[in-house]
Amino acid sequence: MITPTAAVTQNFARADDLATVNFVQTLLASRPERDARATRRRSVSMRAAHHRAPAVIPRAEANRAVNASVARDKPVVAIAGGGLWGCACAYFCQRTSHCDVVIVERSRVASAASGKGGGFLARDWGDGTPTAPLHKRAFELHETLAEELLLETYRKIPTLSVLGGSALDGGPTPLVSWLDGDIQMCRMMDEFGTAQVTPKELCEKLHDAAVRLGATSVKGEVTGVTFADDGAKVRGLVYKNEDDGTVEEIEADHVVVAMGPWATRASEWFGIKVPMTGIRSTSVMYEASEAVMREPAALFCGEDENGCHLEVYPRSTGEVYICGIGGSQYIDEERLLPGGDCDRSEKIVEDPSRVAAAMRSFGGMSRSIGGDGKAPLVTQACMRPCAPDALPILGPVDGIENAYMATAGNCWGILWSPVAGEIIADLITKGKSSIDIKPFSPTRFMQRGARGRGRKMRSEEVGEQW
Repeated sequence: MITPTAAVTQNFARADDLATVNFVQTLLASRPERDARATRRRSVSMRAAHHRAPAVIPRAEANRAVNASVARDKPVVAIAGGGLWGCACAYFCQRTSHCDVVIVERSRVASAASGKGGGFLARDWGDGTPTAPLHKRAFELHETLAEELLLETYRKIPTLSVLGGSALDGGPTPLVSWLDGDIQMCRMMDEFGTAQVTPKELCEKLHDAAVRLGATSVKGEVTGVTFADDGAKVRGLVYKNEDDGTVEEIEADHVVVAMGPWATRASEWFGIKVPMTGIRSTSVMYEASEAVMREPAALFCGEDENGCHLEVYPRSTGEVYICGIGGSQYIDEERLLPGGDCDRSEKIVEDPSRVAAAMRSFGGMSRSIGGDGKAPLVTQACMRPCAPDALPILGPVDGIENAYMATAGNCWGILWSPVAGEIIADLITKGKSSIDIKPFSPTRFMQRGARGRGRKMRSEEVGEQW
């Protein structure tokens, strides 16, 4: 059994006091440094964000270096998952200085949708729905995090509505010069309420900042949750070392499951129903363009003859990211569980037929970037976690003390990631959230019969029901 403590060796991804002080000083100096980086970025050759080296997760064997005899002086938070939601939870929890965080990730940070998504952010697109507060608070937090973490890829951009195809009158004047193909319609959709960030950069920097503030990062596959003797309170996480197959337990006072579509495995761990569909979609990215850097605009395009309804996100480094190319597959829970054909991020690969469709559609709209059959720089696929009601699964697990879930962000997972992290941190350190999260309860899918109007203990029926 492993007990995270303040005593660690240099092999652990922990920060000492000096590193923490240096990190805080860096944050205070973030604005001038960020401005300087932006100036340098414009003067150097363009490079793709995906070329940056991934954040390093130490070997799981490093856990054995923990001095288990030293008592914990802070509550330990164990987080299953090193994607955006898990890393955001780690960052906001560790930043409070009221707890010590352990992140467990089996592959690498941002290995799935958090490293391959588009990164589109919208402030007001949830208005009139239960997720409106998530949209608004998350949009604010993204701007704040861009300053705190010195993000190079965050920027506010307008969003256009576009319809490709030849127009009888020659077509409208495009609102961006790189939209230089056949366009039937082009109009402003949202001028001031949208932004874009490269999610891989955000995820890695959240992870690295949490580590510098004192969090621990472990490589392993979470296989279960342990409980106190009465089964009503979590005691920690069990994980399998990815390198040698040994099984370890991390003692923890709080457990957060933030494993994207694979969080459906918590159905067995917590004894609740966590229904999940993994939306597997192909995306492509074209090489950098000066015009895209100078004239950024996100595009939402109407459905075309190739079965695409393109979503086009220009990145600050000049690349053009494209999704919405059709042919998405809907992966059920059985395929997401261990042994299934989609049980790991490495098994999620692109559909060549949809890559070809995207090339035809975008090439007709932007000849300068995708014309003449030009192949994309990157072709890939990722899988978005989606609950049956399309709402996030976010908050405490009713009936189990100190257990939490943070998943099912669907198409808004990148936008909502920082507010999800803030909410979990508030629940752990303050016992409540300023945002109403009742609609997102992890136990809302518990099956009930026609009866169920009797006495209940939390969400569990007790005694006779009618």
